[in-house]
Amino acid sequence: MIQVLELTKSFASPKGTFVAVDRVSFRVSSGEVFGLLGPNGAGKTTTLRMMATLLRPSSGTASINGFDIVTEPARVRAQIGFLSGDMGTYARLSPREMLKFFGQLHGMTSAHIEKRTNELFTLFDMTSFAEVRGDKLSTGMKQKAAIARSMLHDPPVLILDEPTAGLDVPTARVVEAAVLDAKRSGKCVVYSTHVMEEAEYLCDRIAVINGGKLRAEGTMEQLRVQTGKHRLREVFLDLLGLPSGRAA
Repeated sequence: MIQVLELTKSFASPKGTFVAVDRVSFRVSSGEVFGLLGPNGAGKTTTLRMMATLLRPSSGTASINGFDIVTEPARVRAQIGFLSGDMGTYARLSPREMLKFFGQLHGMTSAHIEKRTNELFTLFDMTSFAEVRGDKLSTGMKQKAAIARSMLHDPPVLILDEPTAGLDVPTARVVEAAVLDAKRSGKCVVYSTHVMEEAEYLCDRIAVINGGKLRAEGTMEQLRVQTGKHRLREVFLDLLGLPSGRAA
């Protein structure tokens, strides 16, 4: 459902051209959770934004459910639910108003929007703040609203960048359960997180990106064989060239 081909993004800077993502390629199938891990500044968020058509690649491309991100961006956006760390709520809109607005953008009927909104509010325990303005919500409440927004139109592909950031442990478990349910229903999920335990639990395959380049990709067992390490934290640090006693 996702095929990323030599995806590259460069930016002009006072010191010259900065290559944020350098010829990254990978594939993700339906019914699979694919982890994209890397330290801050590694290029993972830029990669996800290109896949979601928010950034145009400098070269290379990707197809999402058969649609090209460069030549068919509107069709791509209809196929995905995208959550980015800096795409928060609207200050003047309550979660219910925000979901109604985005549902209309996706061409959903009023009845369908209401049904899906109520399902998601129940799933993420949002009923108590459904009518509260965005600027009055806590960080965790805003994150719940953003996740609900990305899942509202029941897309076949989910691209989730740090979905459990700002959430307490019980709510993070609900998000994990929702991701696994999406996988069971045949959805394709790209999942980025800094929580190694979360990635090890959820992801069928994991790719590690650093310095804009894909350093490794495979199942946990394949990455363990490649690095000689067992825990994902140790595998991750080894692929970055760092000793396991140092923080990434």
